[in-house]
Amino acid sequence: MATKIFAFEKSLYQYFRKKRFKFFISLLERVKTDKTIQILDIGGTEIYWERMKFSNNTNVIVTLLNLEKVPTKNNNFISIKGDASDLSLFKDKQFDVVFSNSVIEHLFSFDNQEKMAAEVMRVGKYYYVQTPNYFFPIEPHWEFPFFQFLPFKIRVFLTKNFNLGYYKKAANEEDAIKLVSEIRLLTEKQMKRLFPGGKVYRETFLGVLVKSITLYSFLEK
Repeated sequence: MATKIFAFEKSLYQYFRKKRFKFFISLLERVKTDKTIQILDIGGTEIYWERMKFSNNTNVIVTLLNLEKVPTKNNNFISIKGDASDLSLFKDKQFDVVFSNSVIEHLFSFDNQEKMAAEVMRVGKYYYVQTPNYFFPIEPHWEFPFFQFLPFKIRVFLTKNFNLGYYKKAANEEDAIKLVSEIRLLTEKQMKRLFPGGKVYRETFLGVLVKSITLYSFLEK
């Protein structure tokens, strides 16, 4: 039974990811340039783009920015070490598009999230930033109902003592505190505050519940 549940969750995740990326492609088609499109993916992986058929795409160069530099195998991918809240190594509007998928909620504080948002809008001509919705009933990292609404100490207790979602139980309380502190889910209102003037794309589950929120800015059709 557990295997079937895991397979269902995985297939559901793949479904939403592909649907979301299809929307992103529709936005990318609005980018007008005579040169290769330059994309900065904050917190992204090469395998994500490979699954979306971007391997060795000569029309697009994807720069992957993470806490550590990693090897890449496709000619159109570059990996660099960097900080999402400080992109000072890049010039203003250096990239055609800044893309980020489920990263901005990992920055510990709203202050850091504000810094990331400001940097995204500075270095990119256009942007696409997605994050899980704070009000969705299943917390997406721990995959635990209403986890985000529980008192901090209870979240730490659960993280320290149980394997939940993507996380194995923490080795000690200090690690549990750090992990719980890292995740700061955002509401749509907060995302609009971070990206004033951006448009909203809502990913819904069962047609009613908003699973994730994307703020984006591209040319109008």
